[in-house]
Amino acid sequence: MKSITPAHEHNHTHAHPHPNLRPPKYKKPGSFDILYPLRRLVDNAEVKNARIAHLICTIIPCCCPFERSINLFGRTLHIPPMCKLNPLYDEFVGLRFRALSYLTDVCGEDVTKYIC
Repeated sequence: MKSITPAHEHNHTHAHPHPNLRPPKYKKPGSFDILYPLRRLVDNAEVKNARIAHLICTIIPCCCPFERSINLFGRTLHIPPMCKLNPLYDEFVGLRFRALSYLTDVCGEDVTKYIC
């Protein structure tokens, strides 16, 4: 019986440096994105101030405030999270994560009050 060997080996590694970690963008090449300037603005925003980091963590919620389950006449109605309908959702989540990381790593603060 022959052993199965892969046709090629992967010898490369994928490194993601912590400060510049950005979510991948899945869009068709050559497509036009009218929100691209806003996406770049939010993606490139650096958190360098504890007061601003606290403000970001307060303003941007950790979970969608619209998602909930409602019991109505013995039946459960689930309202799905609508935050993902926001075209800048991924960028805002990334900004909030960078603010939380700044408060934890640089300022040494406890951020459990901002985590759901």
